[in-house]
Amino acid sequence: MKNINLPLTEDIIKTLKAGDQVFLNGEILTARDAAHKRLFDCIQKKQPLPVDLKNQVVYYTGACHAKKGFVVGSIGPTTSSRMDEYTPALLSLGLTATIGKGDRSPFIYEAIKKYRAVYFAAIGGAGALYSKCVKSAKAIAYEDLGAECIMRLNIENFPVIVAIDCFSNSIY
Repeated sequence: MKNINLPLTEDIIKTLKAGDQVFLNGEILTARDAAHKRLFDCIQKKQPLPVDLKNQVVYYTGACHAKKGFVVGSIGPTTSSRMDEYTPALLSLGLTATIGKGDRSPFIYEAIKKYRAVYFAAIGGAGALYSKCVKSAKAIAYEDLGAECIMRLNIENFPVIVAIDCFSNSIY
């Protein structure tokens, strides 16, 4: 297992190979379908985004309500292909990685290679495990979306697999 402290740098990204098992540590953002659509609409309209995506990692998830003693509730990955139409535009703004589940469209492989990014796979059904890796969580944009708002998470030993590396190699 590789232990990676965020943010990701190009030097780190170049060392990651499809199939590598990784623990992520640091800050990441969450965003699902509705938040992605809003971000994309801002980009299309040349409006400022509510978050700076440069050197960020976005986890495709929506946190369930936290039970007593927990920072967040279950926080498992959602299907990544639903964000595919928005991903190249976000990568072009400096997004370095995404986390989700499932394979991506062929044009995403090309965008990942073009922008020297990486796609991490998280384990579907492991939302309770992932919630234990979240040390803090704060809604930072689109709070009206509830669980689909953009959140900033501080994570520790968050287990993922390099699904698509910056050279377009894939576990799929």
